[in-house]
Amino acid sequence: MRRWILLLTVTFAAAILQIAVTQSQFGSSYQLLLAVLNHQLDFSNSFEWTAFLHATLPRWVMGLAVGGSLGLVGSLFQQLTQNRMMSPLTLGTSSGAWLGLVILSVMAPQLVGVYPALFAMTGALVAMGLVIAIVDIRNLSSLPIVLAGMAVNLLLGAFATAIILLHNEYAQNLFIWGAGDLSQNGWDWVTWLLPKLALIILLPVFAPRLLTLMSIGSSGAQARGLNVGGAFLGLSLIGVWLVSVSITSVGVISFVGLIAPNIARHIGFSKSRSELIASFILGSTLLMLTDTLAVFLSFWSLDIIPTGTATAVIGAPALIMLARKKMSAQDNMSLTFPKGRDKLRPKITLFSLLTAFVVVIAISTFVQPEIKSFIWQIPNAFSWSIKWPRMLTAVSAGAGLAVAGVILQRLVYNPLASPDILGVSAGAVLALVLANLIFGSSIHTFGPWVALLGSLVALGVLLVLGRKHNFAPSILILYGIALTAMIEALVQFSLTRVGQEKFVLLQWLAGSTYRVTPNAAITLFLLVTGLVIAALLLSRWMTLIGTGRQFAFGRGLNVFWAYIVLLFIVALLCAFVTTTMGPVAFIGLIAPHIAVILGARQAKVQLWVAGLLGGLLLLSADVIGQLVVHPAQIAAGVLVSIIGGVYFVFLLIRERH
Repeated sequence: MRRWILLLTVTFAAAILQIAVTQSQFGSSYQLLLAVLNHQLDFSNSFEWTAFLHATLPRWVMGLAVGGSLGLVGSLFQQLTQNRMMSPLTLGTSSGAWLGLVILSVMAPQLVGVYPALFAMTGALVAMGLVIAIVDIRNLSSLPIVLAGMAVNLLLGAFATAIILLHNEYAQNLFIWGAGDLSQNGWDWVTWLLPKLALIILLPVFAPRLLTLMSIGSSGAQARGLNVGGAFLGLSLIGVWLVSVSITSVGVISFVGLIAPNIARHIGFSKSRSELIASFILGSTLLMLTDTLAVFLSFWSLDIIPTGTATAVIGAPALIMLARKKMSAQDNMSLTFPKGRDKLRPKITLFSLLTAFVVVIAISTFVQPEIKSFIWQIPNAFSWSIKWPRMLTAVSAGAGLAVAGVILQRLVYNPLASPDILGVSAGAVLALVLANLIFGSSIHTFGPWVALLGSLVALGVLLVLGRKHNFAPSILILYGIALTAMIEALVQFSLTRVGQEKFVLLQWLAGSTYRVTPNAAITLFLLVTGLVIAALLLSRWMTLIGTGRQFAFGRGLNVFWAYIVLLFIVALLCAFVTTTMGPVAFIGLIAPHIAVILGARQAKVQLWVAGLLGGLLLLSADVIGQLVVHPAQIAAGVLVSIIGGVYFVFLLIRERH
């Protein structure tokens, strides 16, 4: 009983604090309270009272309802799977619901006010089904399901970005929605949401017995007469519905469903019913406190900070801490490269790659898209002045990221390592976005050294955190994904505070060559060429380290400084590419793997083959993006993200078998 009293007291204090801070946007909360108590307030003509009634109060109710729903659903998912890292975010349902809303807003905007929850739930169910298909329904209690959920998040996020870029005239209202915000201009959304959350009342009454039986194992539950499959499906559908309507009403709010149940168990609510109820209360408390922090920071920054941004910035470190504590032996997956040739045929490989380059460059140069067809013509001087910087940028960026991927995979003994998955590219993006938020200048005005600082910080954090688990593949990937989730929230915040420039920023974030100038293209080519040559000259270091750190040390290599130099090359490559054309995902994962499949197993050989493949892949994606939806364009980074996301999912499925 003492725990409940303390919990409700904290929740009440959080509610009072949120109301007071939120109301202070419209005037003194204290003066308004005094006027009400002394009967000195003219209710019909008071702006402060009107704001309290139609902005502050519905915002508080929305925080209470949405936070409670996400906390309870998080507890439900965690008890269903016996996995303390499960949540609507890590299960992929949040991104699925978001994609469903994006599709509805773009394809049928006239139905947004009628069927938003239905589309959100459909997207969430598709995402959840995909995650379960990746890991197998019998393997829901380990870390791979979290990795699968994050992989699905990345894949569906790439689809959503592509749709928004192609239909930005319909999707402008999606930016604030995507950032997740509790702001209200009346009671419309509250009255829409509350009836749809009625199922919450039933869960603490009927779900605990089912969850308790399922906690003893499927065979034991079946022996006691429980239909495990039916119970799992029914409770999952209820949880997905609650997540879907919550996201529909306020946008994507991350990590509340992850943190609240873990806090509930930590303070002693271990039984099924008490955990569900405590998670609801704690979810409400956490979201109210986070919203209070967001409003308070808005006073300081003079910009509206969405609630979802604050929850992601707080929640990403929480995910990392949970991963460090909940890591088990079965989570340390021993990942391997895909099988391929035992030996490379250098002449055939080089001839094939150069031939492919000639074909793709010829298509990019001479094929001119028309409204319903394509024509073959020699470009004029103006057209060529636009084409060649794009081609040179794509080749340089693809080669640089592929080489960075090879270096990372060999240094951390992780075939799933790449600059984007491990968060190195995300660190560069974070540095540039923060510089944009703080100084108000365009992303394109900052030099690569800002991005370099971000990449180096991300690498440093990754190595420090990964040492505890000996750089286990799963944990390193999870750290990178958590950092990416936090950066995505900051990016959404950036998109809400600028006007039409948001689409320039979004194109850069999608990895576009569209705005690259000739000088920038030449500079990137020279810098990447120099760094690739340096990596080739240092390939012996990678070979020795790949054999084993102790072996490398015994052969006279200063392993520490070798790591520093090679990781600095990775950071430089990521910084230069990100500054020039924005973040590009999965090239650093796919190109090294294809190189190994072709037989490039030695470090030096893998470096040059992967570099050529990376340049070819990104150049091909850029050309396809210019031709398939003409007169619109799909950024090369978006196409590569979709292809790479599918490949990432395939690797996780292969690892399961």
